[in-house]
Formats: sequence, C-alpha cells, structure tokens
Amino acid sequence: MKQQSLFNFRSPLVLFIALVLLSSFVIYERSKPVLYIIGDSTVKNGDGTGKDTLWGWGSLIQPYFDTTKMDIQNHAIGGRSTKTFITDKRWDKISANLKKGDFVLIQFGHNDASPLDDTARARGTLKGISDDSVEIYNPIKKIKEVVHTYGWYLRKFVNETKQKGGIPIICSLVPRNNFENGKLKRSDDYRVWAMQIAQETGAFYIDLNTNIADKYDALGETEVNKFFPKDHTHTNKEGALLNAEAVIEAIRTHKFHGLRKYLL
Repeated sequence: MKQQSLFNFRSPLVLFIALVLLSSFVIYERSKPVLYIIGDSTVKNGDGTGKDTLWGWGSLIQPYFDTTKMDIQNHAIGGRSTKTFITDKRWDKISANLKKGDFVLIQFGHNDASPLDDTARARGTLKGISDDSVEIYNPIKKIKEVVHTYGWYLRKFVNETKQKGGIPIICSLVPRNNFENGKLKRSDDYRVWAMQIAQETGAFYIDLNTNIADKYDALGETEVNKFFPKDHTHTNKEGALLNAEAVIEAIRTHKFHGLRKYLL
C-alpha cells in the first residue's frame, strides 16, 4: 500500500495546520498598534515627498519609531481644517479602523480661521470651543451645512478616539514665521483653544506652538527665515525636521500611555 505523504495539501491535518498558522498571523498583525497622524499641510505637504521643497513634520517622524512594533500612518492633507477633514469623510475612514491601543496625533488650526462660506474652499470654523453653531450655504458643495467651533471639532476627534479605546494627543499648531521686535509671535487663540480642549476632555497635549517658537527665538530671525522658502507658513525639510523633533521630544518626556516605548 502506498503511504500517504504528510504534506499532501489535501490532507485534513495539513489544512488544519495551515489554518492555525494563518489565524496566528492575522492576530499578530491586528495586535500591532497604529499611530494615526491627522492635520493640514504643515503636517503633510503635498504627497509627503518634499516636492516643491516643502515638507510637513508628519512625513519625517517615522524614522524615530520602531516600526516592527508600531505602524505610522500620516493621514494629514493640505488645505484642510478640523471641519473639512471631517466633511471630506477622511476622519470616518480612520475612525472605522481605530482599535484599542491605537494613538491619534492631532494638529489643526492654520486653516480654521478661513471664511466659512467663500467660493474658494469654505473651510473655516467658528472661533472658540463652545457648542455654538451656524447654518451656512456652502457654495462649493451647493448645500446647506452646519458649522461648529474649532473646539467642537477637536472634541469630536478626541471623544470618538476614546470611544474606540484609542489614545488622543492634541498638538497646538506649529508657529508661522512672524517675528516682531526680535521675538516670534505665538498663537494666543488656537493654541489656547487646543490646550483647553485637551484639559476638558482629558486628552494628552503637546504645546508645539510654544515649544517651537522658543527654538525659533534661540535661533534668531535670520536663521529661521531659511526654513521658509516660499511663505511664512510652510517649511523646507530642515524646518520640518525641527518641528518633528519637537514632537518626539514631547513624547520622550511624557508617558502618553506608553507611546514613548515605541521610540527607537
């Protein structure tokens, strides 16, 4: 009688072993936490490859992490405010995949001060952190929509992250290149509102605006100008690297529910 090979792929034993190995692989992959990064062009400029000499800090942060233990996903996109990141359904896609132990790093504010209902982008939000809202006609989408405050949208990111068991970290917006009498101007509105929402919701907070502005003051206006080849908002690679290092410094300094253990 011809002996049946153990490795006959029609063998029930081989099929069982294959299924066990496959399920183990899937469980391993799903257990790997993800650091989601959301924001505007100061976090990811263009496609994130430095075209036109401009970079966002989120595109340079991955090398600081052990990516065998954590995935880094930069979902930031230029031109978005807290509102349009949501109305474009970008947040829905992230929220649908969020799981317990994932982190969400949030930085918005540069575009939230834009008009609410202009024909260019209609991306602005109401100022502050209250529950105030206003109904507008969006001339781009040609629909009526309700616009909330900057803080309302931040609160939504945080609360929905927590509902999924994720860990939200709010960053104040990186500063623009605006010097006055030898000192860089800080953002006294969106920076404070971001901090207030973090305090209110219990989210972690990184005051990038102050931390980076302090570094700019130490470097001086002439040196800082070299980081901004096009305008006063978007940095080159050297400037984005300084911003990324400010994020990493904060993560190294604070526990953030264990995020720093994934740093190299």
